[in-house]
Amino acid sequence: MHALNFYSPMVSDQLRNHRKTATIRLGDKSDKYRKGEIVQVLCGARFSPREKVFDAVIDKIEVKRLRDLSPREIEHDNPELRRTEEMVEFLGQLYNRDITPDDTITIIRFSEILNSAR
Repeated sequence: MHALNFYSPMVSDQLRNHRKTATIRLGDKSDKYRKGEIVQVLCGARFSPREKVFDAVIDKIEVKRLRDLSPREIEHDNPELRRTEEMVEFLGQLYNRDITPDDTITIIRFSEILNSAR
């Protein structure tokens, strides 16, 4: 089973409150994740214990240039951002390298799998 790992503690709350329903990853990740795949959504620092937030199903995978992101797509990843320039800066900090609007990104949309009460 694949995992979607998130390193920032603030993301955990966004995930639990369903304010974050996508992740934008640098590069083409379409060979790693597939629509309909079940993944574990995890939070925690690199090389440290992780907390499982929930299981999720991948609803959609889309590869495009960073410059082609819509404000809505950006908001699904980070509810605090709306503009491409903000996402370029955010990803630059996250990946600790220079990012440009021409970089390829993958948008991974996901939905939490709720436990059914029986």
